Amino acid sequence: MTLKNTADRWGPVSQLLHWLIVALILLLAVVGLVMVELPKSPRYFWVYDLHKSAGLTAFALVAIRLLWRWYAGAPRPVPGTPRWQERVAGITHWLLYVLTIAVPLSGWLFDSVSGLRPLRWFGLFKVPKLAAPSQPLQPVMRDWHEWLFWVLVALVAAHAAAALYHHLFQHDATLTRMLPARRRAPSPNSPASEIR
Repeated sequence: MTLKNTADRWGPVSQLLHWLIVALILLLAVVGLVMVELPKSPRYFWVYDLHKSAGLTAFALVAIRLLWRWYAGAPRPVPGTPRWQERVAGITHWLLYVLTIAVPLSGWLFDSVSGLRPLRWFGLFKVPKLAAPSQPLQPVMRDWHEWLFWVLVALVAAHAAAALYHHLFQHDATLTRMLPARRRAPSPNSPASEIR
């Protein structure tokens, strides 16, 4: 079994990175929407630090995924896919990459210009600030972070809906090639089935 992507499937490394990033985006979305309602307490700061640490982790995983895609290539479009769908899918994938980098980067910049206490990534090490504290930039970066997040949510929803449409209505391999391959049971005539 190869770790790299093949002509017709995403390999296990790409699959693992894809689903880890999906899980982190869901976690970040839920925590991000809930934390703004929390009262200022020790739990408030703990939740904010969790959100920031998870965001930086997503940022790093997307960077790794892009490097892996450059190294391992990408599968060809599913046979029979119309050219316009190939183009839309390609644009959507690259917009997802851009946004999954831009959202945590804008959050990191927002944290930096806010002049808050230094973030320790999951309590392990201090994360450097990207910019000096700036009162005028603080609301701008907050708004950018929020708007980019909502654009990402819309794009992720469209991406998931398209994958489900292909799976449920087109009955093609668009979704299944991003899932682990199932092992096939040996056929009755195969040599393995004759060994008793």
